[in-house]
Amino acid sequence: MQLKKRLFVWLSIILATTLLSACSSWVYRINVPQGNFLEQSDVDKLRIAMTKEQVLYVLGTPVAKDAFNSEIWHYSYVFNLGRDSEQRRELVVYFKGDNLNDISGDFDKPAEFNTPLTE
Repeated sequence: MQLKKRLFVWLSIILATTLLSACSSWVYRINVPQGNFLEQSDVDKLRIAMTKEQVLYVLGTPVAKDAFNSEIWHYSYVFNLGRDSEQRRELVVYFKGDNLNDISGDFDKPAEFNTPLTE
């Protein structure tokens, strides 16, 4: 009789643990932004012929530089990875020599982009 009672308790514990493990989707996951958070106001500061140092000052360090071409920098941002509310933004910056040549990606090109900064 004692053996049956112990067996029943252990089976109840195993069953409860198994059923509760299915509730793992209820676990809170913190939202961690990854990459470079840029706003359109940051991109609006870019002008053609800016040096790499000036672009670093305006946008910060890129997430990735092209391994085969040091004149292409990638700025990307991901928030809520793998969820329905996932946000992705990317900006690719192209240089010619040491000077900014073009940009592309999810941001609008500034209206004054083709007007170089005066020194």
